[in-house]
Amino acid sequence: MANNLGVWAVHLLTASGAAIALVAAVAAVNAQWQIVFLCLGIALIVDGIDGPIARRLSVRERVPWFDGEILDLVIDYTTYVLVPAMVLSMSGLVTQPWATAAGIVIAVVGALYFADTRMKTPEQAFRGFPAVWNAVVFQLMVYKFPQPVTLAIVVTFAVLTFLPVEFVHPLRVKRLRPITFAMAVAWAVLAILCLVENLNPGPVILTLFSIVNIYFALVGVFLQITRRRSA
Repeated sequence: MANNLGVWAVHLLTASGAAIALVAAVAAVNAQWQIVFLCLGIALIVDGIDGPIARRLSVRERVPWFDGEILDLVIDYTTYVLVPAMVLSMSGLVTQPWATAAGIVIAVVGALYFADTRMKTPEQAFRGFPAVWNAVVFQLMVYKFPQPVTLAIVVTFAVLTFLPVEFVHPLRVKRLRPITFAMAVAWAVLAILCLVENLNPGPVILTLFSIVNIYFALVGVFLQITRRRSA
């Protein structure tokens, strides 16, 4: 056991996402949206670092009977899907019963996506919208579109979940990786600025955020098309 303390520390790091999700859920119930998205941002960081650490320590080989990938999927569903669904249901962006219905769509569609073994392409892109509802709901909270637009966006991404449209992974897809990584950093910085402004940023931040979001919405399709043309 002592020889595998590092392994269990990594699994505990992953599992800490459950605690972070609970704090976010409690904050959502109390309409403390800054705390909600701060927690989801921390969870995103944890999700980004636990995998590389686990591979470096060879956790699967050292404790083969404990599946860290399943643990990671459980935590990811909670922070990427379930809590954002709660936020949309309770935020007031959409009136009832549409708010609850939209939350249910996110929760169900997200669950189905996490069970899809074809979610990754050979290039390590995502096949279909990759259930990053935390990012989508965060932006809906920032932009505060009219209700029909908000519902249309939710439906659009729900449908894209099941279509063979690719979305880029900011680190694992090699083509255009420097640009994509820079855009991911820009997205993170702009998100922090939005939090500082209590989800009410000025037009400059909103415009820059829109540019970055358009890039991530289209770059996967661009790489998909160019790959097919060169095949």
